[in-house]
Parts: sequence; structure tokens; C-alpha cells
Amino acid sequence: MTPWVLRLLLVNVFIFLITAPQLGYWAQMFGFRVVDIAQRPWSPITYMFLHGGFWHLAFNMIGLYFFGPRLEARLGGRHFLSLYFVAGLTGALFSLLTPFSLIIGASGAVLGVLLGFARYWPSERIYIMAVLPMEARVLVIVFAVLSVGAGFMGIGGIAHFAHLGGFAGAWLYLVVMERNTPAEKFRRRVEAQAAPKQPPGRLKERWKEVQAERLHPLNREEYERIMRKAETDGIASLTIAERAFMERVVQQK
Repeated sequence: MTPWVLRLLLVNVFIFLITAPQLGYWAQMFGFRVVDIAQRPWSPITYMFLHGGFWHLAFNMIGLYFFGPRLEARLGGRHFLSLYFVAGLTGALFSLLTPFSLIIGASGAVLGVLLGFARYWPSERIYIMAVLPMEARVLVIVFAVLSVGAGFMGIGGIAHFAHLGGFAGAWLYLVVMERNTPAEKFRRRVEAQAAPKQPPGRLKERWKEVQAERLHPLNREEYERIMRKAETDGIASLTIAERAFMERVVQQK
């Protein structure tokens, strides 16, 4: 069990035990309803920690227990917790489609965790009700399709659009996060440096100006190999790494 998954499990169970005897009162105070947002601005956060009954809590916590630890280990605690709350908040945002409905529960946040799990382990088999095997990515698609259909058909009792919001928020968070990792920033920087800013003919002329005999033997061997490839197959055949290498060699000449 990873740290934040354990904390979220404990907090949700603790709050359920406190609020279950008078759920109606607590739901009105801390549940989320679009038309009441001005009176209860805290509700887009607090609604995630209220549950309508034992099975509502159990299904959400089982999902968090099974999918959360592996995802937290992959993302780290800070990103995992951020994804959880972003998914919950976008679940509330998608409830704009049902402005008069009162929603409670961690379903949007937990389904965001499921989407994160499916993004990194799409082929992982999940056994529905411990019997029916289904790949993680298929399970996400099934949930999304059912939520869209049930939401627009107006099947009550479940915050279907909040489920979709959880998926959307988690996906957006992961896309932004991955684009801002050190490795991705480095890759984009190398790609920008290696991109031809001059006609191919001029690039080869610049590269030919390098005095190969002054290069380290290993660099000289790589330089000559890339030059042969550029002459034979054209500059378009060079990889990003090969173009970046040639640009570094030119700058050092």
C-alpha cells in the first residue's frame, strides 16, 4: 500500500462513519450542486469525500485500492494526489450538464485513477466481479460509453457526467505532466536544435566545412558515417539524434 492511497482510504472511511447517520444534512452542506456553488464554494472538493451508502463507498475504495498503488508508484505521490483531485474537480465541472443534481462520492476521482492505470498498463487484465476478464483500456472505454449513454438518457441516481469528467481531467493532467517532464523537454530541445533551418544543400556544405581530422576518433567515425548516409540517402533520412550530433560538431569546429 502506497502512502497517499492509504491516507485517502482512511479519510474516506473515517468521514463515512461520521456522516452516515445524518447523510442528508452533510450532503446538503458539503455535496456539490452547480446552482449552489456561490453559497458553498468548498463543495467541488468536499463532495468527493461523501458517500451515499456502504456499497457506494466500497466500490470506490476497492477501485482506489486496486488501481491506486501501482499508479502512485509510477507517478510519485505529488502527481498522484494532483491527478486524483484534478479528476474529482473536472467531475464536478462536467456536472454543469445537470445543474440541479446533487452529487457526492469519489467516483470521478477514482475513475481518473483508473484512466491513469489504463494509460500505463493498457493490456493489464482486470477481472470484473472476479470472473469476467477485461483489459484496462477496454474497461475505460466501456465505462465512458455507458456514462455517456446513461447521462443523456437521464438514468438517475448516478453522477454519469462526473464519471466522464474524471476521465477527462485525468487524461488532461497526464498529457500536461508528460509534456513537462525533464526527458520530454530535453527531447523537444534536441529536436528544435536538429531541425533544418537551412536548405539541405546548405546544411551539407556547413557539415563539410568540419575538419574531421581534428575530431576525436570516435566522433570522427560517427561524423563520417552520418555524412555518408546524408550523401547516399539524403538529409531527410537522418534521425533527430544524428542531426543534433552534426550540429554540435559544426558548433565546435
